[in-house]
Order: sequence, then structure tokens, then C-alpha cells
Amino acid sequence: MLTTEQIINGMSENGLRITDQRKTLAKLFGEHPGYLTAKDVYEYMGKKYSGLSFDTVYRNLRVLYDLGVLEQVVFEEGIKFRASCNEEHHHHHMICLQCQKTYPIKFCPMQVTDGPEDFQVVQHKFEVFGYCKECAKDTTTLKKNTSPHKTNSCEDGKTESLS
Repeated sequence: MLTTEQIINGMSENGLRITDQRKTLAKLFGEHPGYLTAKDVYEYMGKKYSGLSFDTVYRNLRVLYDLGVLEQVVFEEGIKFRASCNEEHHHHHMICLQCQKTYPIKFCPMQVTDGPEDFQVVQHKFEVFGYCKECAKDTTTLKKNTSPHKTNSCEDGKTESLS
């Protein structure tokens, strides 16, 4: 994932003014290993910047996504953001629904699609959702124990590579 400094550099290189609020936003995503909703970001930023509107937060998230410093993923519960991957090559992700640990997919599935020849693809997304090894084990245990208060978590949401 991009570091705080890399996110700030990405903003600066694209002509975005680096305000204190944007530095704080970059720090949040540079240090947070997982995905955040716009509401999560708004609540975090609101503690430091009174009077900050949700629209301002969301607009900045969209700008940072458009610049490529943030990734946007649509989960069942809504859109979430995280710092973009550090990897230079184009790739997609497998994402654990429990702990949100993310694994890169080493090839692009678009290469094997059989779309019509006269269709020009300008953008695509491909995410696979499921459960990592640890969470799958926990959900199996949870089903056996049927304890509604058990919490399941995996490491700290760090990106891992599939080989």
C-alpha cells in the first residue's frame, strides 16, 4: 500500500493543493491497512476539523480515487476506500469478507474475456470476495458453536501475495 508520503506526492504531482486536511487524510490512509467508508473518514476527520462537511470528505475521497492514490471497492454494505497498492503493474484483488485482508491476483481476467471486437474497454474492475484461511476456519467454528457473540478476526489486514 502507498505510504502517507507517497499519497501526498501523488496529490502534489497532479496539481492538488496540499492542505492540512489533505495531509491528515493522506496520513489516515497511509497508516490504516484496511478499507474505510466515507462515514469512517468523516468521523475521523470531524474530530480534528469542526465544521467539516460530509460532502467535502466524499469529494476529496473521489478526487484521491481519480488520482489513483486510493482504491475504491464496492462491498455489500457500500463503497469503501483504502490506499492504493504499491505495485506498479495492473492487477486485481481477492478480499476476505471477514477481516478484509487483500490478496493480489497476479493476472488480469480481462485477457480471457470474449467480448465483442467492436467494444472498446476504457476501464474495468474485478474483485473476488470470500474468506481467507483463518476466517474460513473461524466461520466453520462459529457455525458449529452457534455463539452469536464470538468475534472473528485475522492478523491486521495487511496485504499478502498469493503465489
